[in-house]
Amino acid sequence: MSVAELKERHMAAMETVNALRERLKQRRILLCDTDVAGYSRSLGRTAVSFGPTDLVCCRTLQGHTGKVYSLDWTPDRNRIVSASQDGRLIVWNALTSQKTHAIKLPCAWVMTCAFSPSGQSVACGGLDSVCSIFNLNSPTDKDGNTPISRILSGHKGYISSCQYVPDEDTHLITGSGDQTCVLWDITTGLRTSVFGGEFQSGHTADVFSISISGSNSRMFVSGSCDATARLWDTRVASRAVRTFHGHEGDVNSVKFFPDGNRFGTGSDDGTCRLFDIRTGHQLQVYHQQHSNNESPPVKCIAFSISGRLLFAGYSNGDCYVWDTLLAKVVLDLGSLQNSHDNMVSCLGLSADGSALCTGSYDTNLKIWAFGGHRRVI
Repeated sequence: MSVAELKERHMAAMETVNALRERLKQRRILLCDTDVAGYSRSLGRTAVSFGPTDLVCCRTLQGHTGKVYSLDWTPDRNRIVSASQDGRLIVWNALTSQKTHAIKLPCAWVMTCAFSPSGQSVACGGLDSVCSIFNLNSPTDKDGNTPISRILSGHKGYISSCQYVPDEDTHLITGSGDQTCVLWDITTGLRTSVFGGEFQSGHTADVFSISISGSNSRMFVSGSCDATARLWDTRVASRAVRTFHGHEGDVNSVKFFPDGNRFGTGSDDGTCRLFDIRTGHQLQVYHQQHSNNESPPVKCIAFSISGRLLFAGYSNGDCYVWDTLLAKVVLDLGSLQNSHDNMVSCLGLSADGSALCTGSYDTNLKIWAFGGHRRVI
């Protein structure tokens, strides 16, 4: 068979695949006769209301000299680790705003960081394509730097995201620009499983974000610039459990819903979406219309401890608080006093849900706490 014939057959196959994909999309639309907001309104549900003192910026963490790319809380809710373009990891005491560690990285181009479940170690990765582990209890060297305790090497592209497996300091999952996710054994430094890559069900473009289920640590979801999110089971690396379509741009952030049966996504198409892992259906789209008809990309998302609120950071500096039931913006942190002056690049909630931390390209982190009559939602 000639090259021309192979190309012709390939083009015909691609046309068939695209036609089937469109038919599946239309079928999904027919099956989804309502969404979460429509059903909630039919039950007479009303949106969460916020007063002027219900969520306030109580602390600004200053110390980075470059854009803040990533942050993570410890399970004890007292400490935060942040990663910045200045080539440092900083560990903060969230109660006092003091720095407990400032770790100089061998590669300044860090993109992600994570605390271990015990809070004894931090992990980070970036354009050097390796995940570096630091033991916070290790003595510093003669220059005052914390030494690397383990290097996880094996990705063929930058590391965009990392997260420890819940309740395990010995295992960690990374997402990479090489289109794969990897489960690592930190004790040995070896890859336990590789998700994607040569497998047909894997991502076809860079993986930007991962989220491990809090209710079932064997399940995790990944978001990619192929505009899809994929659900994986760590026991079956050869194929994705399910692929979720709907976005029309890069999926920058994914986060499991507190119950573990759903997850949220944030995308360059300016929308957040809620998906059900059991049915594969899209449950809701969260999209705010702007006067100029433009939709700033969503860079990061997080759910409140009950799941009633969805926090979303945008490239224009907005940080919306969505009511997940009514798909309504109930608060914009970007409009409040002491808000960020640039893109909100990362955010996360403390383990008990009492505080939100946001990080920005303005080099600062801010801690927002519930006050007034508003309790943790």
